Amino acid sequence: MAKEIMAEKNPEYRKNVKIANRTGEDGRDAEHTRDMTRKKGRIMVVGAVNMDICGKPYDPLVGADSNPGTVSLSMGGVGRNIAHNLRLLEQPVSLITVFGDDTNGEVIRSSLKALEIDLSGSVTVPGASTSSYLFITDEKGEMQLAVSDMNICEKITPQLLAGRLDQINDAVLCVADANLPEESIEFLAENLSVPLFADPVSTAKMYKLKRVLGRIHTFKPNRLEAEMLTGIPIVDENSLRLAAAALLDTGMQRVFISLGADGVFCADHSQMLLLPGICARVRSTTGGGDCFMAGLAYAYREGLSLEDSAHLALAAGAICTEGEHTINEALSLRALYERAGIS
Repeated sequence: MAKEIMAEKNPEYRKNVKIANRTGEDGRDAEHTRDMTRKKGRIMVVGAVNMDICGKPYDPLVGADSNPGTVSLSMGGVGRNIAHNLRLLEQPVSLITVFGDDTNGEVIRSSLKALEIDLSGSVTVPGASTSSYLFITDEKGEMQLAVSDMNICEKITPQLLAGRLDQINDAVLCVADANLPEESIEFLAENLSVPLFADPVSTAKMYKLKRVLGRIHTFKPNRLEAEMLTGIPIVDENSLRLAAAALLDTGMQRVFISLGADGVFCADHSQMLLLPGICARVRSTTGGGDCFMAGLAYAYREGLSLEDSAHLALAAGAICTEGEHTINEALSLRALYERAGIS
């Protein structure tokens, strides 16, 4: 049924399926593609680092009042979180970002170096403050409200990236988050010779990706983001298929529409799959999407199928939500495969 919908929506679909089945999703020999993704190159991440400030009440939130609970500091930022999770999965990682000339910047930089994340392409901006993210959850750990101060990300300019283009194109793939300026995202999309993985971050920032959707290899929107980008209300599996087909029609290779606890709808140019979520004892959902993206990047580097990639990404997200913080140090390759049920 999914293939029929895609064939009806896109006249080129049948031809694309034949090519994909014979060679691989981007037209190259499948075995060559697997060999290339397993090479020893690094995964490049271009995105934000934050100092996260989390408030979690003991009891249900009471509006316009002081709520007893806990306040904690942790290092975050979509780009930083993806890079950190990839290191927990034993992957070689480079991160291009900007730090403020302050204590928070020093602390985050030192922690990334301790993780052996390559920062040779990152810069410190004199006189600037490192970005910060303040969020409040409910008593169950579900995020209710957040404020982000991320103006420094505007310093990740096309000019900065141009000076690092060879380094980026020497990677296996590049993950970019939508905290980057729109012109910087477009620069990457137009100049990369390696697959571009994109995280829309939020509905407020996803529009930065709209003009380059066709140049993205792997895209990870949530249900609302997919609805807003395609104009298709997602109410059931059929509408998920239509939304995924619309995104694939732009030229992207893979799309994973996150459905929260309900799982993920994933699609490429040969198949569409609705996979259920993995049960988790949720303590905090913050960072789950970043860990999901790390799982996708890891799976691509290993040359895994669409379905196995989705299972690993779901497992990574589930493990993340079982920790109290943005990063759950319990994530490992062994834990990932066990949770995904993949041998």
